[in-house]
Amino acid sequence: MTHVGTHDGALVGLSILIAMAASYTALDLAGRIRASSGWAKHAWLATAALAMGGGIWSMHFVAMLAFSMADMPVDYDVSLTALSFMLPVLVTGVGFYTVNRTAVGFKTLSLSGLVMGLGIVGMHYTGMAAMRMAADLRYESLWVAISILIAIGASTIA
Repeated sequence: MTHVGTHDGALVGLSILIAMAASYTALDLAGRIRASSGWAKHAWLATAALAMGGGIWSMHFVAMLAFSMADMPVDYDVSLTALSFMLPVLVTGVGFYTVNRTAVGFKTLSLSGLVMGLGIVGMHYTGMAAMRMAADLRYESLWVAISILIAIGASTIA
């Protein structure tokens, strides 16, 4: 059976604003990592990771809330939702740590983008698994592969 859904334009717009604000904030905070030392360096790294990872998760979650199907209520598993939040924070922290070392080349950036991209993919599919509804989720292999490539590419570029 096919279900028809709608998007709440205000929540879609909010999702976009969250992504822009989080990206700007996180990259500004990450710029302070190299200029600091000791505990301050770790504090800037942690806040940048929380801003970027939390922003990625928030943008994704708000966008998921923007889509609704009147005939199908959705609930969320709290532990899987929490895990889906921790994944992007962790992988963006690893990414910021990696690129803020002294010698960063193409290989390091590529590996960092791969790890972060796979973490974002993990966040997405963990968040989807957290959904509790009267439906079976099925994924088309081609679109899963495309989503993985987009996540890795965007993470590497960022």
